[in-house]
Amino acid sequence: MKKISIVTGASSGMGLWFAKLLARESAEFEKLASDELWIIARRKDRLEELKTQIDAEASRRNLKFPEIKVFQLDISGIEGALKIKELLEKENHDGLKINVLVNNAGFGTYGEFTATDTVREMQMIDLDCTSLTGITGFALPYMQSGSRIINVASLASFLPLGNFAVYGACKSYVLSFSVALAAEIRHRGIKVTALCPGPVSTEFADVASNGARKKVRHGLSPEKTVADALKCSRKGKLYSMKFFKWKFQAAASRFIGRYFGAWATYKFCKRPSN
Repeated sequence: MKKISIVTGASSGMGLWFAKLLARESAEFEKLASDELWIIARRKDRLEELKTQIDAEASRRNLKFPEIKVFQLDISGIEGALKIKELLEKENHDGLKINVLVNNAGFGTYGEFTATDTVREMQMIDLDCTSLTGITGFALPYMQSGSRIINVASLASFLPLGNFAVYGACKSYVLSFSVALAAEIRHRGIKVTALCPGPVSTEFADVASNGARKKVRHGLSPEKTVADALKCSRKGKLYSMKFFKWKFQAAASRFIGRYFGAWATYKFCKRPSN
């Protein structure tokens, strides 16, 4: 039976680090080893560059990394999730087990909802919510005891946010879905972890602001964020928040009214957008 790990949105940011660190994990923990690591995104050149980096590290350190398989796919929405379903069916020759599924693909939009592109907001829902749900559902039949799911939510999932309304709602869905799924499939020995990071140094702000903000403000290390997510996943923890200030903010959100939180962030946390 072939064992695989899957990372969506692997071409940059946290997805890139999930791919690198999962390859290392496979080499370092024999019981968690995968035969193949599937890296999935739209930008094939970035994926090929990542594959080269991972293969070079394996050669340099003389480690047995999984075979890196590149899949250039747009996984957005129902059609995108169905592409993953078809891929799994195609690759299931002599049995297939998914060791790890990382639902990382996603993006956000900055600005007041009335000032943002409505089509773009709907596309965000398609990727951040619809495809994540579909891919998880299509992957579960290939999972067994010991398999792990990591869903990338956000610190934004704990409270409605002005100037970030749809993104916060999407990540709130991801968090709620992850917690409920963890309860439902616990008896199967499958672990679910929701990664809920605050600002991380990735391309997120550049995409979310349509170029108005090039870098995430106060962004922290994507490598450390991902390493903690994998550690929490191995331990079967439901949440991953690497840094203390993220944990504090998540806990403090319980004592802030939802409307007040939305109003306060709308008034005082402006997010630029072109």
